[in-house]
Amino acid sequence: MTDFSALISLGWQPFFQQQLSLDEWETAQPARIVEQHRSRLEVATASEHRDIPLLPSMPTLTVGDWILLDQHGVFLRALDRTSLFKRKAAGSKISEQLIAANIDTALITCSLNEDFNLNRIERYLCLVQEAGSEAVILLTKADLCADSDAFIDQIRGLDNRLTVLAMDARSHEQTNQLQPWLGSGQTVAVLGSSGVGKSTLVNQLAGEERQSTGGIREDDDKGRHTTTRRSLLTTAYGGLILDTPGMRELQLTGTEDGISATFADIEALAQQCRFGDCSHHDEPGCAVQAAIQNSQLDPRRLRNYEKLQRELALNNASLAERRQSERDTARYHKRVLKASLSIKRGE
Repeated sequence: MTDFSALISLGWQPFFQQQLSLDEWETAQPARIVEQHRSRLEVATASEHRDIPLLPSMPTLTVGDWILLDQHGVFLRALDRTSLFKRKAAGSKISEQLIAANIDTALITCSLNEDFNLNRIERYLCLVQEAGSEAVILLTKADLCADSDAFIDQIRGLDNRLTVLAMDARSHEQTNQLQPWLGSGQTVAVLGSSGVGKSTLVNQLAGEERQSTGGIREDDDKGRHTTTRRSLLTTAYGGLILDTPGMRELQLTGTEDGISATFADIEALAQQCRFGDCSHHDEPGCAVQAAIQNSQLDPRRLRNYEKLQRELALNNASLAERRQSERDTARYHKRVLKASLSIKRGE
């Protein structure tokens, strides 16, 4: 029988334990995916780290997922998630890509240089809000910025309830600010574009050089990719931290609630417009435009809200068409197989 208390440091919660049947309670072995490779999964159990093969018969899994193994280490099933981060696959692929699961807090990292971008921060906030995790905005490379408070004020202008921290990720004293989110059993994901100092931060929190680091390109202040895969690592504070590869492209899909939560101020204003189908541009009695004219709403924020809404509609439609095409193809193959069997039987 599994020692469930030994799983707490891996992020095991009553939510997962309640999903086990009486038989699974006695015989199954819970394991958390800590790294995913092309053909195998690295998982952590109450007693060890081990590899299991990644099979076509398995559901789509990602780092952070909890699964059950039998007594021989064979995959049984996956457990329901407390949170799930996903995006549209990069490039021209029409599919969803899972980023991470069962994350308590997401550190949205942005460096205090030319990388600072409110539109990108709002995009990440939509992702985190949809996933169901807590968001913390982390401004890195504060040692290179003369006035970090001005940047913090810009972010709090998006939502004054946001937690915003500025620090030098190389400083142990400054990264100690993250300790409340990294206690035993807590899981944090570090999100952000390349070169913002994510791997440096992970190394500092893990207390050792676990991830390679790189500088920024001098010509445009942009970062280089240093993390190439997602890994769930133990921190010096007892919690777990997930470093993710820098995402140059974060296309949203299925994030209706995340957008509504991130732009709650705009959607509240829209309820006050004279017309229910107001486009918030030229219509009379538009509360959104009135807020812009009164300097209560940044026009940049409205433009980004509309851009993300258009992107979401396009990606959702593309994915829906692909799913319908896959269903039609599956039905066609079933009909062909049925007809072939009928011919063989002489029917």
